[in-house]
Amino acid sequence: MDEVVNPGEASVAVQANAAAPAPRSKPVLAAWLRDLIISLAISAFIIIFLYQPVKVEGTSMMPSLDDQERIFVNKFVYRLEPIERGDIIVFHYPRDPSKSFIKRVIGIAGDRIRIDSGLVYVNGKPLGEDYVAQAYADERSLEEVTVPANSYFVLGDHRSMSNDSRDFGPVPAEYIYGKAVFGYWPADKMGRVR
Repeated sequence: MDEVVNPGEASVAVQANAAAPAPRSKPVLAAWLRDLIISLAISAFIIIFLYQPVKVEGTSMMPSLDDQERIFVNKFVYRLEPIERGDIIVFHYPRDPSKSFIKRVIGIAGDRIRIDSGLVYVNGKPLGEDYVAQAYADERSLEEVTVPANSYFVLGDHRSMSNDSRDFGPVPAEYIYGKAVFGYWPADKMGRVR
């Protein structure tokens, strides 16, 4: 036999349950703290192992990168792929490893680099450098050098204001710790670093 429920009683029971407030503050706070801790852990992992935000200080990479521009450096990419000519890298300054520099790779191991009145030659051929604005070019020359094994020849895009491999020589591979990949500040420069 089916049980018959008085409709009036059922509505009273529902109203009584709806009127009782459920204690929510502790579960909400616990969930919020859990989400915060997970977010911080993920952020720390990304910053420590993958991407590091850095601030460009100086004008040696203008117009590609401006003084005080904020960029992300990929610290993991060179474990998966080789450093290539044209990459903008971040490395420990060979003369003082407590400082970091950012420059463009011009030559890789085995390349012959020569600069004649500001024109860069790689393995005897002139290097097309559309990233060097005429206003930032210089007339410096450099006798031919061969880039040693596990090293890279680097130059700043603002040639007349750059302390680079013309001054301190090729950069050993172990000094390189990342590739500049994305600018995020100022907003008008937001985008992939080229």
